[in-house]
Amino acid sequence: MPNVKGLQVNGADRATDAHPDRSLLSVLRDDLGLTGAKYGCGEGRCGACTVLVDGRAIRSCQSRVETVAGKPIRTVEGLAAGEKLHPVQAALLDAGAMQCGYCTPGMVMSAVALLEQHPEPTRDDIVAAMNGNICRCGTYGRLVVAIEAAAKAMKGGAK
Repeated sequence: MPNVKGLQVNGADRATDAHPDRSLLSVLRDDLGLTGAKYGCGEGRCGACTVLVDGRAIRSCQSRVETVAGKPIRTVEGLAAGEKLHPVQAALLDAGAMQCGYCTPGMVMSAVALLEQHPEPTRDDIVAAMNGNICRCGTYGRLVVAIEAAAKAMKGGAK
């Protein structure tokens, strides 16, 4: 089985020479220096490692790099446009929806996937989409408020 020679990450082709069975998380962090996605449980249950592949939120700790080769991958590092934060990032800051920050990149990526696929989610939609993203600091209520504000901002309304 040949090694994966490159990945399309955050709109750029990134060279790597990764064994196909390695996790996407390990390649992103160790080979490409993209440390936003975090190693949490290693079992795909906590959401700290969430990235987008083809616009879908996936757990990168459980995704073999060979399964994502040739597909567009987005990490939290690819969201901001220069100094301008993505609306989800800005809304989480504004709502005080993070404390320690360990879960934040996974939460952000799950919320981005939700809002790109469903721009006007209900609270129930938000809760369902964020289910499985664990925040040990317990900022879930503020997270829902932040995602609602981000949805408005992404539609051109006020945050």
